[in-house]
Amino acid sequence: MAELLQTGLLGLDFQELSALVQKHGQPEYRARQLFQALYPQRVPTLDAISTLPRPFLSALKQEGMEIQQPAIEKSFASVDGTIRYLMAMPDGQTVETVWMPEGDGGEAGDGSDAGDHEWDRATICVSSQVGCAVNCQFCLTALLGVKRNLSAGEIVGQVIAVLNDRKVDLERQRVNIVFMGMGEPFLNYGNFIKAVRLLVEGVGFPESRMTVSTSGIVPRIHDFGREPVRPKLAISLNASNDELRNRIMPINKKWRLELLMQAVRDFPLRNRERVTFEYVLLDNVNDDLAHAREVVELVRGIRCKVNLIALNPGPGIPFSTPEDRRVRAFQNLLIEAGVPAFIRRPRGRDIYAACGQLKRTVA
Repeated sequence: MAELLQTGLLGLDFQELSALVQKHGQPEYRARQLFQALYPQRVPTLDAISTLPRPFLSALKQEGMEIQQPAIEKSFASVDGTIRYLMAMPDGQTVETVWMPEGDGGEAGDGSDAGDHEWDRATICVSSQVGCAVNCQFCLTALLGVKRNLSAGEIVGQVIAVLNDRKVDLERQRVNIVFMGMGEPFLNYGNFIKAVRLLVEGVGFPESRMTVSTSGIVPRIHDFGREPVRPKLAISLNASNDELRNRIMPINKKWRLELLMQAVRDFPLRNRERVTFEYVLLDNVNDDLAHAREVVELVRGIRCKVNLIALNPGPGIPFSTPEDRRVRAFQNLLIEAGVPAFIRRPRGRDIYAACGQLKRTVA
């Protein structure tokens, strides 16, 4: 898989910016000015930075050190207020990023001006790779394969592009970030973690408002637990036994459920923190009450919750969405067994923005 090296200024941390400033013979405080412009101020171009001297800006441009925020090529509005963005990276590769407003003003009704209404809080769903290599059988992104990892700047840049497009003021508006878009974040671990640090230290997101979902890259779960700054952890479970998980999530053949669940049990949860298990329900595949009982045994003793997601359908996906009664029965069994379980309503299903539907489509 091709790996894109860091290019441009976006994605450089304070230490790297300090080295750049020193290289150009500028005083040290210029690094702070540059950092503030890139992240808290979310400035889109070098020319928009008024605090830096023109000769220094010109020198940066001559080196090709532009800011290089992802460009919004197209956006698609759902009837529920969700917006799916097609983002173009500097090399022309594209990914999708999703804006999901919540609250009384979050739903736009007819979709004609979705996202322009008032909202109480919102979530940005961010991609970490161009495509995905994990090949979950119920996910449209898997049909793309994987082209390359995104750089830290490209990951952060998606968030900044959406914040700027929606004119968000993070000091007075609550926004969460979920790393649940295209790609497996833990297969792009270094860039993902660097992006998290930049979002926390630079853009201004508390780590408590971030969640990362992994299909179960066991060694990285252990690494993630040792990070001093980290989002909350979600596990894309989707099956209650190895035979079934091997079928719908081939990654399970490398890290079986026993190894995955042990890694979760060893994970150092913070006060009042829970692991989230995501379970996509496929009609007559993994949604039987027997499967629910197996899930109860899998998560026994873990401080967790389970999010149930009825399959979001798409072309080329060989599964169907279960009936509501099967979803409710599955949820009720978990709750009766003492496992907090929630049914996640789909967001943006009509524009292919829901969980498992991101596929870099232009229509």
